[in-house]
Amino acid sequence: MTSTAPPPSTPPSPTPPPPPVWPPANSSVVARHLSKSFGALTAVSDISFAIQPGVTALLGPNGAGKSTLIRLICGLTAPTAGSIEVAGGNPRIDAVARGRIGLVPQQDGVFEREQALDVVALAAVLSGMDNPTKRAREALEIVELDPDIARPLGTFSKGMRQRVKIAQAIIHEPTVLMLDEPLNGLDPRQRRQMTELFAQLGTGNRTVLVSSHVLEEVERFGSDVLVIAHGRMAAQGDFRAIRDLMDDQPMQIRVKCERAREVAGRLVSGGVVKGIEITGDAELEVITTDARRFRLEIGSICQKLNSRITEIKPLDDDLESVFRYLVGKGP
Repeated sequence: MTSTAPPPSTPPSPTPPPPPVWPPANSSVVARHLSKSFGALTAVSDISFAIQPGVTALLGPNGAGKSTLIRLICGLTAPTAGSIEVAGGNPRIDAVARGRIGLVPQQDGVFEREQALDVVALAAVLSGMDNPTKRAREALEIVELDPDIARPLGTFSKGMRQRVKIAQAIIHEPTVLMLDEPLNGLDPRQRRQMTELFAQLGTGNRTVLVSSHVLEEVERFGSDVLVIAHGRMAAQGDFRAIRDLMDDQPMQIRVKCERAREVAGRLVSGGVVKGIEITGDAELEVITTDARRFRLEIGSICQKLNSRITEIKPLDDDLESVFRYLVGKGP
């Protein structure tokens, strides 16, 4: 009698990892399918995102819906659809949540005949703060403005007035600070000072959302971006990581290596590049749609040719390139 061996057991399929928790537990601002329409015009369309403490840039061209989104986050207007949660509550109906928000509006509406200390102290009074003058002094010192300047606000420069507005917004120690186009109208020195201030304000557990289209300054105070275009969410996250995910967007890469012409010939014959330019005896620039394969190929080719690589650098992974691509895709 012949015995039959049992069939080999099939190994169990690996258990897929659980999906990431959304929104993250420490999110201070959460939007779920948020929309806002004004009659036939849809300014914000089905946007979902979560923002955590630190500095996040809200980017988009003029008319993209940035100011409308900020008004929704601050509870100044009601959404047509969806929901917004700030500091654990609905800012439209929850006074506690709304009190945790500080807003620096784009409009430069200040009391031009009043002095900075009096205006900021008034903000403390309206927020129900004790010792309003003392708190106003502290807030002005945080934004590096002398509280004893005996001049009316109408004589202040644009940058100084922006600092007064920020002092008003932080007087009640908000956990979420919204700044709508705060770099508009500032000279290069003032912009640099402001970006340094934003980074300072974003420390600790405070969330700072800065609306802007001044890309070179935005890149200085953080890499976390929220990009909207045509009223819709285009991308969120570290802009370099966003660029890496753009598989359909050709990438420009500079390579410095020995025997550049021979390396270029091998790259072309291998079909890994869409374009190539030899810019020096030991330097070339390539265009590829498969950056991962390119990095593998360039190493292999240079090893076979005994060509030493001294640099491999993407030329279009900056914020401006990412922004230009995202907002140019259309609705």
